[in-house]
Amino acid sequence: MRAAAPDSQTASPPEWMRAGVFAGYLAAPDFLPELLAELDATPRLVLGDMVFAPGPARPAAWAQNIWLDARLVPAPSIGQAAKTLRAIQRNWWPHPVRLARRAALIADKLPKVSAKPQIFGEPAPAAPLGSFTLWDETTLIAAPACLSPYPDGRCQFVEDRESAPSRAYLKLWEAFTLLGVHPAPGELCLDLGASPGGWTWVLAGLGARVFSLDRAPLDSRIERMAGVEHCLGSGFGLEPHCAGGPEARVDWLFSDMACYPERLLELVQRWLKAEACRNFVCTLKFQGATDHATARAFAAIPGSRLLHLSCNKHELTWALLR
Repeated sequence: MRAAAPDSQTASPPEWMRAGVFAGYLAAPDFLPELLAELDATPRLVLGDMVFAPGPARPAAWAQNIWLDARLVPAPSIGQAAKTLRAIQRNWWPHPVRLARRAALIADKLPKVSAKPQIFGEPAPAAPLGSFTLWDETTLIAAPACLSPYPDGRCQFVEDRESAPSRAYLKLWEAFTLLGVHPAPGELCLDLGASPGGWTWVLAGLGARVFSLDRAPLDSRIERMAGVEHCLGSGFGLEPHCAGGPEARVDWLFSDMACYPERLLELVQRWLKAEACRNFVCTLKFQGATDHATARAFAAIPGSRLLHLSCNKHELTWALLR
């Protein structure tokens, strides 16, 4: 368990909070230090696992959710707090960092928001979802909209505990759901570092053609799936164009390889330079200290999206769709 920064010990909200809207960043579980290092914001205020900073929201991969246009809301009573929130918009999710019982009583007076797991293939919720917490007994911090459509940014699925060879498939399910796109039937996918085959299982199940590569074999059930071809070897040894021929481009490149992020960046840059692939979904797996510099380099690739998925550990998911 990583140590969290202590709550900001201040009796009243700072001037920049009282002056207007601001942004809130909910740290991915156990990764508040990473979020603080990524934001490097001054001034800022930390309440539990939330970081608040003035100005519009900025990208933050280590945030599980980002509160947009947060503001202070007077709440002299539980009933008035709920009434005020309902007047702003319909759907709210509480994230108590103080006065948890009072936050729950306010939430009880609001329309219920479902947090049940969804079936893969269902779209992400489209209705706006706000979040709130309490500054004190008479003041809320409320954001009428958040970056994620899910409560506290946590996307959960009805899991397949029978067919999938590992739980790694949940990363891909969540990535496709948040991105709103996935490989179409017949598209060519490379799955680097595929063993035991969780990502290949997802891709083949979507009807894609999958060329998987790993030094270890796939689960035999996955290798027998239609459209799957597996090769023993290193993903770093596969040169652009090799899988599809010199005139073909790969539709998707996937990597869940256990490697240093800077080495993965070199691989991605090689494929980008060769214009050999249209879409990428890769896991940056940090070993030891978080490599913020390489994470920033991934985020700087035009059109990229860098995020911490609900089932990511000390890792981030990078996606580029073209």
